[in-house]
Parts: sequence; structure tokens; C-alpha cells
Amino acid sequence: MAQPSRRMTQLGPYLFSAIGAKVRELRAKGVQVISLGIGDPDVPTPDPVVLELVRAATDVHDPDRFRYGSDWPLDAFPNAVAQYYRHRFGVELDPKSEIVPLIGSKEGIAHIALCYLDPGDVALVPEPGYPVYKIGALLALAESYPMPLLADRNWTPDFSAIPSEVLKRAKLLWLNYPNNPTAACVTLDFFAEAVAFARRHGLLICHDAAYVDITYDGYVAPSILQVPGAKEVAIEFGSLSKPFAMTGWRIGWAVGNSEAVRLLATVKDNIDSGIFRPIQRAGAKALQLFCQDPSIIRPVVDTYQRRRDFVVQALRQAGIPVEAPKGTLYVWSPIPDGFANSQEFATFLLERAHVAVTPGGGYGPAGEGYFRISLTYPDAVIGEAMERITAALKRS
Repeated sequence: MAQPSRRMTQLGPYLFSAIGAKVRELRAKGVQVISLGIGDPDVPTPDPVVLELVRAATDVHDPDRFRYGSDWPLDAFPNAVAQYYRHRFGVELDPKSEIVPLIGSKEGIAHIALCYLDPGDVALVPEPGYPVYKIGALLALAESYPMPLLADRNWTPDFSAIPSEVLKRAKLLWLNYPNNPTAACVTLDFFAEAVAFARRHGLLICHDAAYVDITYDGYVAPSILQVPGAKEVAIEFGSLSKPFAMTGWRIGWAVGNSEAVRLLATVKDNIDSGIFRPIQRAGAKALQLFCQDPSIIRPVVDTYQRRRDFVVQALRQAGIPVEAPKGTLYVWSPIPDGFANSQEFATFLLERAHVAVTPGGGYGPAGEGYFRISLTYPDAVIGEAMERITAALKRS
């Protein structure tokens, strides 16, 4: 039988798949495990968006509604993305040359590596960070170089610490703010610094903006494309998954640098056949509704903020000095004293409290000493989980 490719021997299981497998194993034994690991919204997609999907899928006057999304493309969705960027950020985009629809931003994040990286090339990736940045480089048979995100820098990379020999081979620079898993937020000044750095070193910035509309306490997250000249060196990935609770719908976009958009569209043309057309229409409806009244996503954001406040208070009462995040669906917390590392603490919680959290070390060595709690679970579930965690720590 044929041997697996080298890339597959290096790939290993996806972080959250491994956590899910352990949870299922315990549940099969009758253990009532609460998982706070995955950032998959439990709140419903807004009704008008669902109704638009139903309307588009049952519209007998549109005979093309079930055809390939790429061979029979719709202008409605890229036009709506352009409208959203104009309304939300004051950024003008050409729907035909600066926007490419994605089957969820995750696939575009993975595929952009195929557009730029060859063996020997380097992607600069934040650590801790979303695993797909590194995975994309691996699938392209290229290398990734970790940029440590540290608390004393507000979880932002120190560009000056990247060795010159690495920069000579680097092509992609990954950023993600509001950040997963640290929940860190930045100002436009940071993005301006990143754009200037990319210009000096011939890099393409790939900014993952999946959480840009999930923010709290008056903080409004910027787009990197608001920096003058950013389109010359940046592409930004967006998604309806988090703000509109549409993770399973699989619809997002990449926008910005026209050459990067063209190359990504070319890769996609050779790999997939586009997004189900009624989903494109529903996605366009979501963005149009947001532009008319951004409060359409307030029920989603308010739910996460309420849960954030509860989790932060509970952890602090348990003696863990955690900061309240201003964005994302997560709480990034230091592990308590007395545990050697994040995996030991996560194992303790799983075995003693029957609660699954994500160990920070799973995002790379720079995430060590922390753990992540997702806020995408019902209030009662989160409440029970925090009671279990508090009780387990008192017994330890």
C-alpha cells in the first residue's frame, strides 16, 4: 500500500479534534463532561438571514439557484462585502478585483499559503495562534517561524526580534486581532507599524479579522485596510461565522490586495466549486442588514459579554488573576499556581471537574501557562462548569 505523504506525517490531529476525542471517550464511559473548548456559537442565526436562505432556496424564478456557486457567481455577496467595508471601516473595495468569497474564512486562510509559499519559504505566524496559519505553510511544504505573543507586549509580536536570515525567506506575515486565543485587541497604530514593516521586507500581511465585530466595553476594532496604502501589502480575511452565529453555513471572504485576491481565487477555482448560491444571498442579506442597523448583532454580542463577565468574576473569586477581554468569544486566563504547565491543569480539570478547556500550550510554547475558555455555551452550562472548576480547585 502507498505510504502517506511527508506533509501528512507532520500534520497530526487538529488541536480541537484531539480535545473532542478525549471528551467523547469519557462520555462513552458515562462521565458527564462539560466542554468549554470550541468557539462555536450556540445562539441562533438572526431570523431575517434564515428567512432569506429559505426564500432563495425555494425561489422557482431562479433556475440557477442550485448550480455551482463559482461557475454561476452572484454579484450580490461581494457587493454586500464592499458595502460592509464602506459602512464599517470607510474602506472602498472593488467587488470584482479586491474581494473573493470563501467557504468560511478557514479555507482561505489555509489556501493562501499555496499561492505564495514554496519549499524553503517562510510564513511568520503568531504564537499562540490559530493553528491553521502554521498548517497552511506545512501543507505547502514550506516553513513557519513563530512570533511569540507576550503579555508584556499586550500579546503583539515584536517585529524587531525576527532574525534577518528568517526575513530573507519570509513571504507571509500572519496577524489576528481581536486575537484568538489571547483575546487581545489593538489600535490602528499597531496595524500601521505592521504595514510599514511589511513594506520594508516585501511581505504580504494576512490579517484574520474573524472577531472584528465581537467587541465589548466601547472598543471598536479596526480593519488593517484602514491604514493608508495597506492594500499594497495586505489581504484581510472575514467571516459571518461569529457575529451572525453562522459557523455551519461556511461563508466568508478575503479582501484587499488585488494580486493576492486573484491568486487565491485561482487556487479556489481549481479546488472547490464555490458557495451554495442561496447561502450567498443569505450572507448578502446579513451584511445589508448590518449596514442598515448594526444592532442586529447586539443579541449575539450581549450574550457573550454577559458570559464573559460571569466567567471572569468566577475565576477571580477562585484566585485566578484574569483580565476581562475587550473582544472575541474567549477568556484567556493564566493557570493557577501549583500546576507545572497548561496541559497538566487541563488534565486536572478534565479528570477532577469533568470540564474540558483548551490548554494554552496547544497553541505553541508561547501559550504555555495559560488556558482558554470559550463563551459559546448556554449560561447554565457555563455556570455549572465554573462551579465544578471552583470546587475542584478548593479540593486540590
